[in-house]
Amino acid sequence: MPDRPALFDELQTLTTETRNPRTLTIDTAPLPEVVQMLHEEDQRAVDAVTPELPYVVQAVEIIEHAFRNGGRLFYAGAGTSGRLGVLDAAECPPTFGTPPEQVQGLIAGGQAAMFVAQEGAEDHESNGAEDIDAAGVTERDVVCGIAASRRTPYVVGAVARARELGAKTLFVTCNPRSRFDLDVDVAICADVGPEPIMGSTRMKSGTATKLILNMLSTATMVRLGKVYENMMVDLQMTNLKLVERSKKIVMTATGVDYDTAAEVLDAADGHVKTALVMVLADVDAEAARARIEEADGFVRHAIAGTRPGAASG
Repeated sequence: MPDRPALFDELQTLTTETRNPRTLTIDTAPLPEVVQMLHEEDQRAVDAVTPELPYVVQAVEIIEHAFRNGGRLFYAGAGTSGRLGVLDAAECPPTFGTPPEQVQGLIAGGQAAMFVAQEGAEDHESNGAEDIDAAGVTERDVVCGIAASRRTPYVVGAVARARELGAKTLFVTCNPRSRFDLDVDVAICADVGPEPIMGSTRMKSGTATKLILNMLSTATMVRLGKVYENMMVDLQMTNLKLVERSKKIVMTATGVDYDTAAEVLDAADGHVKTALVMVLADVDAEAARARIEEADGFVRHAIAGTRPGAASG
């Protein structure tokens, strides 16, 4: 008989690979009970993120510092984890007006893996390291590994290579902190427990990971002045929905009517921040842009004509 591979024994130590005692009858349960089981497990995933919030704060501080100094954020993952990283990266430009290169997603198997599983692409640390080199990662950047199991070779290799290059490193995993043994600046370990379907980390692990990535990117953008009150004010009007959303934001924040919002946005070349400052500070577009630059992008300060101290929206 062939020897049992070390990987088999390693997987037995992962909570995400164990059986969930709460869903042992999911295969025979009536449909309403199946759905209820899945919903209750998702709620556990949300709760698992709560103890990790202090580490999310630390990670956001690292990303913010990198962005303020010309650095970038790279997510590195495989399978579901990689897709979630690519998704978060892809949504930053239209939502927050960031350049596409500022937040990037690296996924084992490349672009094709977003749509069709590229089996085996995650099994070699060298693949992750090569993708880090190809992306031109430097000491100014941040690399965030994403792996529910913590052990995915592609992700481990990417993070290790980034650390060699002097980049700051983060790691998002869904196994307990007590079992985390990688050398990174900040680890976020949302211990979601066993999946409702054994080993299917697209489920609770995916849910927790999405919540964490949402916080990493959104909280960073708040700190960078991309949000006024609770509205996205650096969005790009790249489709009809975002055009109309921009008008609504201007109307909501200033009290002007629909036609006036459209006129001001036109004068502001479609830039919501500029339009808001034009109305609320009663200045023209040129003056509004100058105020925004002086205020380091923060609308509140631009309206008041002050410089920001501590970052606030």
